[in-house]
Amino acid sequence: MKSKNFLIASSGIYPYMTHNDTANLAYKIARSANSKGSQIRMFMPRFGTVNERKHQLHEVIRLSGVNIVINDDDMPLIIKVASIPKERMQVYFIDNDEFFKRKAVFSDDDNQIFDDNDGRAVFFTKGIIETVKKLKWRPDYVLVFDWFAGLLPLYIKTYYKNEPLFHESKIYIVINNQTYNKPMSENIKDKLVFDELPEDFIEKYKDPTEINLLKNAIDLADGVIIRTKDMPEELAQHIHGKELDIIDVSGYDLDDDEIALKAQVIEAFGEKETTK
Repeated sequence: MKSKNFLIASSGIYPYMTHNDTANLAYKIARSANSKGSQIRMFMPRFGTVNERKHQLHEVIRLSGVNIVINDDDMPLIIKVASIPKERMQVYFIDNDEFFKRKAVFSDDDNQIFDDNDGRAVFFTKGIIETVKKLKWRPDYVLVFDWFAGLLPLYIKTYYKNEPLFHESKIYIVINNQTYNKPMSENIKDKLVFDELPEDFIEKYKDPTEINLLKNAIDLADGVIIRTKDMPEELAQHIHGKELDIIDVSGYDLDDDEIALKAQVIEAFGEKETTK
């Protein structure tokens, strides 16, 4: 496989988030691509559940210091990095005390979804793109894991449409097991209106269920990677109603290090270079 640049955006990446299928999948796809000589940039939020001391996170001053505007509020962006042991891969953590310091991920101890998940998702999205700009790094493939990273295609194609680093990027949405029916509030529309995104895009977020967030991301994607065997019919029909590159790895055991994630996902990207 010809060396390519992979941007991986996920709410979690192993070993910083454990007992999580999405985090494990993101890690294994990254490791597979890395083993074949590709350049990897992985991004996840620095949730308060991440043990900074144990995993040796440290701030990268040259990447921090940008203010991300969310609904007219300036929110300082802090970038931290950590190296995955024995893998020669770094993970970039998007951090902000107001959004990510709490010792929880998306909901409180009573399983109530946080009211500011919409702002946190926008901050995560903009934080990734601003960091890539500072790195002056051009991703060939952008792999979007789960709904929390699902705004990335929208912002790449609209708010940052004039950013040349992403002009040739191919975006793939990873469909895994859904967890929350409605992980954020309708207030997401306010953030999108403030950023002056096109009205036809904003209207799609009036009911931000997890399925709708994924459908909206798919509308702007080049392909999907299907991991789950239990995809809702609504989402399946949406995918198959579009001209998308579909990579299906739903029939493989994620606990097996030699599963077809290597052959079916990363090799699939390699095949694209030889079949054009």
